[in-house]
Amino acid sequence: MNLSRILHDRLGAKIKELVDQNGELTLTLSPDDVQEAVRTLRDAVDLGFEQLIDLCGVDYLHYGVGEWATESASTEGFGRGVQPSTSAHFTFHDAPRPSAHQGPRFAVVYHLLSISHNWRLRVKVFCADDEFPRVPSVTDVWAVANWFEREAFDLFGILFDGHPDLRRLLTDYGFVGHPFRKDFPLIGHVEMRYDSEQQRVIYEPVSIEPRVLVPKVIRRDNRYAGEGTQDA
Repeated sequence: MNLSRILHDRLGAKIKELVDQNGELTLTLSPDDVQEAVRTLRDAVDLGFEQLIDLCGVDYLHYGVGEWATESASTEGFGRGVQPSTSAHFTFHDAPRPSAHQGPRFAVVYHLLSISHNWRLRVKVFCADDEFPRVPSVTDVWAVANWFEREAFDLFGILFDGHPDLRRLLTDYGFVGHPFRKDFPLIGHVEMRYDSEQQRVIYEPVSIEPRVLVPKVIRRDNRYAGEGTQDA
């Protein structure tokens, strides 16, 4: 039986969007429907998504806005390069660019596997609040979600209501901010080092200067161009 049809029969109005792209189904749910929907996905005999393969956060702040556009490679050889997609030079001190994504900024993505039916499903839930993003925890449905949700909280600042022990997992407990957010500075907020006088690790303001790495343009090689003078 067709998975898309089963999902419509089982979840009905809970489905906000169901997209079939490149043979992969992506199901979008509302945060209010997550708990009931994922239990149905796990327990319904004709669905049987007994395994949560992965759970991650997504920040759509600059989604669809690229700083660099890549040229097409030519048959002449090494002609592939990159050019700025806008004439304005972007630095860390500039105001944030407007996002091409319309809608909530943060989302939680679940990757599910049904062993009995050999089906895979991607479930996406957008957080209603951009300032304090939150969704219900699914740890009582799939116990493996425990550390996945802690990772998403640590890196993106997404809160999971009902999680039994929601705390940082990869960064220090005193870490400032969430490093996978698009507006988190690449140089961070603080740096740490061992102080021999105090004989302990200390935190200090970042001392390095922020900079933008400009991709290197690869020039054409005349060995493959046939005729012409090699670019300087």
